[in-house]
Amino acid sequence: MKFFLNVLLLLPLLPICILESLLKLFIPRKRKSVTGEIVLITGAGHGIGRLTAYEFAKLKCKLVLWDINKHGLEETAAECKRLGAKAHAFVVDCSSREDIYSSAKKVKAEIGDVSILVNNAGIVYTSDLFATQDPQIEKTFEVNVLAHFWTTKAFLPEMMKTNHGHIVTVASVAGHTGVPFLLAYCLGPTLEPEEVVNKLIDGILTEQKMIFIPSSISFLTVAERVLPERFLEILRPKVVVRFDAVIGYKMKEK
Repeated sequence: MKFFLNVLLLLPLLPICILESLLKLFIPRKRKSVTGEIVLITGAGHGIGRLTAYEFAKLKCKLVLWDINKHGLEETAAECKRLGAKAHAFVVDCSSREDIYSSAKKVKAEIGDVSILVNNAGIVYTSDLFATQDPQIEKTFEVNVLAHFWTTKAFLPEMMKTNHGHIVTVASVAGHTGVPFLLAYCLGPTLEPEEVVNKLIDGILTEQKMIFIPSSISFLTVAERVLPERFLEILRPKVVVRFDAVIGYKMKEK
């Protein structure tokens, strides 16, 4: 009874909050400065992680780059340095809690306290339930889910002490629904890495809590929770999910 009473007392605030949210849609968000911040990016050896590192390098941040791919990692670090930023590369297996903790300790000792953490590393196996091997499912969750807990536990305490920091979690919005042949970790229609990175950086600089790419996905995630199941059964075949069997980032030819 007390719960419902508390809810009723808060209801008058609802129209005010809705109006405030609507007004913010038309007022440009103020962008914060990240110059000099220590930014750690996992999965920085290619794709979204690499391009995110380049954008932070342009913003004059100090980069800490993690990836299991030594060659790709070194390429990213070299380009960041060419862009005028300091970049430190660490070969890290994000499926290993011990490797994450030991690498985090090195970062703190050699570079300093991370103030922006971008959990970007991820893997995907393209197969159905019976073709997906058990170790593949385990590896998917170790990298795409559990690693986020270990990195956050490693770097969040210092952010809390200084009351300053930003943690970004990059994940597939299609995890809200199923996609054929992507059992363990679903991905939807293929997005261009540049599009994702532009929205990601803008979300960080304007302190957005959550961003959806494309933005229409935010409506679909709500629709799945409020629309009748019968209607969703009719709707799902109409929403075309394109699937590209070639996973990875391919540089565009100039």
